[in-house]
Amino acid sequence: MSTILNVIVIAAHPDEPEIYAGAISAAYAEMGHRVKFVTLTDGCCGHHEMSGQDLVDRRIREAHEAARHLGVLEYVVLPIPDGELMPTPEVRKEVIRQIRGWEADIVITFHPDGPGHVDNRNAGKVVRDAADFVANVPNAVPEVPSLKKSPIFLLMPDYAARASYQPNMVIDAGGVIEKKLLACDAHASQFYEFAPWQGGFLHAVPDTWEEKRDFILKYWNRFLRVSDEMLPTLTKLYGPEYAAGVQYAEPFEIADYGRRPNDAEMKVLFPMLTGTRV
Repeated sequence: MSTILNVIVIAAHPDEPEIYAGAISAAYAEMGHRVKFVTLTDGCCGHHEMSGQDLVDRRIREAHEAARHLGVLEYVVLPIPDGELMPTPEVRKEVIRQIRGWEADIVITFHPDGPGHVDNRNAGKVVRDAADFVANVPNAVPEVPSLKKSPIFLLMPDYAARASYQPNMVIDAGGVIEKKLLACDAHASQFYEFAPWQGGFLHAVPDTWEEKRDFILKYWNRFLRVSDEMLPTLTKLYGPEYAAGVQYAEPFEIADYGRRPNDAEMKVLFPMLTGTRV
């Protein structure tokens, strides 16, 4: 591999980089590229029994365990309270620091106009606002050197937008699905406690890994398996024969801000789009 890529995933809450971009992150890591996760809030609202710093500390531990499964090198959880993320200048400056400090070639984040969680939407907004400053603007956040070239920004579909999302990039996740599922498993507070409590299926949480694997695949099906809106893009990128065999995938949209990659750059930046399962 001649080019080592620096990839940063910026989400709102711990566990979102894994569920929305765990496969593409694991694929990059397997190829020897550098991946970092950043969540802009601490996840302190994410439980029905635990709260406060005990919950935040637990979610940080879970995040680090998830990173280990995916091959992610760093996982930063910012101390902004869950539910209170706003696209302020202070948060924008921190996002600029994170992107520049990682010397990012690719930034993956939420859509700024998603209909779902307000934190997710604001995460997308603050990254969009930061995008104009990360490259060739040395006087903005001068303590971290400005990048020479703007990264490529990819947008993840918020959970509430998945049915209407029209991605122009879909990653075959089949070869790294086990790593993604183990990363989800690491976030026990979310996948086996809070979300099942919210959804009324806490009684269905199993004990063994084999059963938990099936449990995640069942209840988070729309985040893991190929769905109808992905098929046209899968077919275009991989060809109809290959696309027909893809079970698990992650969709992304190339943002209308930042740089637009040309065909040659696409091959370098997204080497998993080759028709060969990673």
